[in-house]
Amino acid sequence: MAYTCRHSHQRIGTTAKPAHPTDCKPAVGDLAAKFCMLGAADDDLADLFEVEPATIADWIAGVPDFAAALKQGREIADATAAEALFRRAIGFSHEVEKVVQSGGKPVTVKYTERYPPDTTALVFWLKNRQRGRWRDKVEPEATVSDDFIAELDAASERARKYALDRGDAVARSELGS
Repeated sequence: MAYTCRHSHQRIGTTAKPAHPTDCKPAVGDLAAKFCMLGAADDDLADLFEVEPATIADWIAGVPDFAAALKQGREIADATAAEALFRRAIGFSHEVEKVVQSGGKPVTVKYTERYPPDTTALVFWLKNRQRGRWRDKVEPEATVSDDFIAELDAASERARKYALDRGDAVARSELGS
């Protein structure tokens, strides 16, 4: 997968080549961390650095600074997304400036924009944070009464006696008699 970087207009990911852990310089880790903050997976990193995906796996395993940079970038992205989801779930407000025309002149107006709680975001948050309480499918508790166990024991005993009365050698060996 190749694409053009919108800032430098350079082609990125045009050819994949094998690389060695020594090719993984500190600048590579910094760029990888930033790319991970955008949601990049290992395959995306391989395209970015024009290496095979196995090389990214080798760098993660063999270059602790690279692995730490990836972890940090992904944790920042996940935490930012979780914070945004939580804010959307409970509702939030923020100050906004808007330029409007008044008497033919631009005027800056400051106001508070409010976003109400979003039920879908709230349900999603609760289902993931408190699975036991909020999942869609509630597992019924398996309860067996003492009477039912007694009935099963009695039926088992009747089956054993029946087999013994029949004289069935196979049944006796299966029932342990």
